Amino acid sequence: MRMKNKITLITGAAQGLGAAIARRFAEEDATVVVCDMNVDAGSRAVNAINGVGGKACFLSLDVTQEEQWIVAMTEVVNRFGRLDVLVNNAGINIRETIEVMKTEQLDAMLAVNVKGPFLGIKHALPIMRQNSGGSIINMSSICGLVGHKYTTEAYTVTKGALTLMTKSIAVRYAKDNIRCNSIHPSTVDTPLVKILFQDPKKKEERLGEVPLGRLATELEVANAALYLASDEASFLNGVALPVDGGLTAY
Repeated sequence: MRMKNKITLITGAAQGLGAAIARRFAEEDATVVVCDMNVDAGSRAVNAINGVGGKACFLSLDVTQEEQWIVAMTEVVNRFGRLDVLVNNAGINIRETIEVMKTEQLDAMLAVNVKGPFLGIKHALPIMRQNSGGSIINMSSICGLVGHKYTTEAYTVTKGALTLMTKSIAVRYAKDNIRCNSIHPSTVDTPLVKILFQDPKKKEERLGEVPLGRLATELEVANAALYLASDEASFLNGVALPVDGGLTAY
């Protein structure tokens, strides 16, 4: 088992990509702490994992609130004595262009997409240092690597910030055997994207830009997270890993 004895905390893990990562980690024998603001969905995600013999628990967490991070990390240490892997997956996208976006909308995106991972890393580092190491994975986007004409500017700003936060953490805390890497998916086949693709033009745009000619699956992104979290990636640090079918290779 590639994650045996590893204690992992995943934000935004009640549904979608975060839940897929949680399931994949649990399949490899990790203990998964599912964190989300949606208590009902989070409980269902945990029950689904535990129902097939996995190990998971739920913690309510608003990633923008530092006091909630402190409570969550304290609970993890009290229950398990350590934290091996942190996946900063929670994120939002308010689809307004720079010309019409309201200041409070930008603030909300920065709070979840940048402040949230910042706080999570802040409070994970001392725990991981005591463990003699750990792996931090930040869920960025192709928009953290390139400008993307179908994506709003604010989202690109937040994901670009997360990309360089990753590299900064990677170089500063490598001395503590703490690795920090980011994942950069293109459009992932999720229920929300299926709604987006009810517009034929949007579907044509997104599929047409990917050399492999299809969307990423949740499992493909989860497998990338699994690799970075595992000891197989023990010499990968500061990597920005595209899971994009070649989109950023143009």
